[in-house]
Amino acid sequence: MKKIALVLSTFILYFQSYSQITGKHTFALGDSAFLLDGKPLQMISGEMHYTRIPREAWRDRMQKAKAMGINTIGTYVFWNAQEPEKGQFDFNGNNDIAEFVRIAKEEGLWVILRPSPYVCAEWEFGGYPYWLQNEKGLVVRSKNQQYLEEYKKYIIEVGKQLAPYQVNHGGNILMVQIENEYGSYGSDKEYLDINRKMFLEAGFDGLLFTCDPQDAIANGYLPGLLPAINGVDDPKKVKALINKNHDGKGPYYIAEWYPAWFDWWGTKHHTVPAEKYTPALDAVLGAGISINMYMFHGGTTRDFMNGANFNQSNILTSDPNNHPFEPQISSYDYDAPLDEAGNPTDKYVQFRNVIAKHLPKGVILPAIPVKKPTTIIQNIEWKSNATIFDNLPKPVNNNTPLTFEDLHQAYGFVLYRTKISEIEKGYLKLNELRDYAVIFINGIKIGTLDRRLYQDSLLIDENIKDATLDILVENLGRINFGPFLLKNKKGITQNVTNNGKEINNWQMYSLPFATEPKITNSPTDKEKPILKQGVFMLKAVGDSYLDMSQWGKGIVWINGHNLGRYWKVGPQQTLYVPIEWLKKGKNKITVLELIKPQQTDLEGIDHPILDKLQ
Repeated sequence: MKKIALVLSTFILYFQSYSQITGKHTFALGDSAFLLDGKPLQMISGEMHYTRIPREAWRDRMQKAKAMGINTIGTYVFWNAQEPEKGQFDFNGNNDIAEFVRIAKEEGLWVILRPSPYVCAEWEFGGYPYWLQNEKGLVVRSKNQQYLEEYKKYIIEVGKQLAPYQVNHGGNILMVQIENEYGSYGSDKEYLDINRKMFLEAGFDGLLFTCDPQDAIANGYLPGLLPAINGVDDPKKVKALINKNHDGKGPYYIAEWYPAWFDWWGTKHHTVPAEKYTPALDAVLGAGISINMYMFHGGTTRDFMNGANFNQSNILTSDPNNHPFEPQISSYDYDAPLDEAGNPTDKYVQFRNVIAKHLPKGVILPAIPVKKPTTIIQNIEWKSNATIFDNLPKPVNNNTPLTFEDLHQAYGFVLYRTKISEIEKGYLKLNELRDYAVIFINGIKIGTLDRRLYQDSLLIDENIKDATLDILVENLGRINFGPFLLKNKKGITQNVTNNGKEINNWQMYSLPFATEPKITNSPTDKEKPILKQGVFMLKAVGDSYLDMSQWGKGIVWINGHNLGRYWKVGPQQTLYVPIEWLKKGKNKITVLELIKPQQTDLEGIDHPILDKLQ
């Protein structure tokens, strides 16, 4: 009878997750299971990030999660999205995390919330806002008082938005994570307890937890909180690791279970067939372990928000394909069950079949969603062109180059300009370039420098008198993981020398491109980076992709939306254009092209190209 009662209660709770979630609940840790209103609940969670999915598509993606058998959505909260400038909070549009949680509730889905504030997530600066680096003496992920003061302001604002949606207040947020894989960074339990107290002060008075990979869980867990595990899917190992760090008890939660991996520029596209994961998923669910798939749906990292890794071990290798600086691509497809555009994949179908085996008897999943319609963008008519040097903003003058942070600029580009009586034959060197530069002398492009490739110098083959030196520098994304979080300033971060002699007297022009640029038509230039603006007509809307494989490097906007970066090095060669951002009739497109300004031919296709290196 006890077994029948347990099965019945599990059925009721699972069925409840597929209906409207209403009323206050309790959610607690049992010795071996999570307890919702005192009864076991197994979370089958899928991670997806509100910032990487058009707001108009949030509900669609959640409905597709339910159709795969998922009953919970996991998401980070991104500090640099919510407080882009100090004291200026933004919870609107695609940053409206509270609406994301409300839609999940309407769709009968629970939520696991991860406001950290450090997230990693292949996201710019690991989620930290750039301006923290302008706070003199501030040290992230530490007991540094300046950091804790800024952190507290942020988490209090997040609490105002989200604490009312905790399950114990009548909402659908089951658990809230403090910090994020802290054990891979440090081991200060006092610091972790400060995190816990801040979350409580912000109103997060429900169930709190930490998460870490297996080799860091001892450093990263806080006694009294559930230590979740990342990257392990052997049920015996999961239970042993959590038991060891949780007074011999469960429950058991895999906070990040990876169905594949992410990509970075110049490296092979990562894919792993579903067959390699289905046995582990079957075993984990069969053992009653709760799980969060990272990612269930990745989406796209737009608006310059991709992060970067810094793999110090690669500095010591001779393999030219192993770069120490690894900026991530715009596509966050992740080879996930839902692809970048939100369509079910073979992995979706196979995972769904496994999950269905473990649902209570009588629970029937919705039908597998059909693929969304596509359209092909054709016949782009270019209306205006302007070089990036046309209509420059007012410069900032300084004897030495200023960083992005010095200029109070978060992302995008800075043009560094100086006039020199003579550039000598020999080496022009940019010390600590971060991250990519296009260099001109008297308006003629003389080369590019790429931090990924250890490049910081160009050879000048003759003396050049009365020279105007222009250096256009792109921020390719701040490091999001590891000790180099504290070495993340952008631009020319030291100085420029010619044959060892420092060049001074600089003008800096900020080009953040935070919104789609306005273009005043001007004569084209075969050397300088160019902005092209045009229109195309659509008889019907659908998802689409722009094939950028014949272009060089740059950014594309459609109807005011930044689609992300493209770069011929690959592996990503297309930019995803969501159906939600297209319209019948006239559509506007703007392209910023850095290295092939003469390129004009651009066509759409109906599928992504994510696996082509050039």
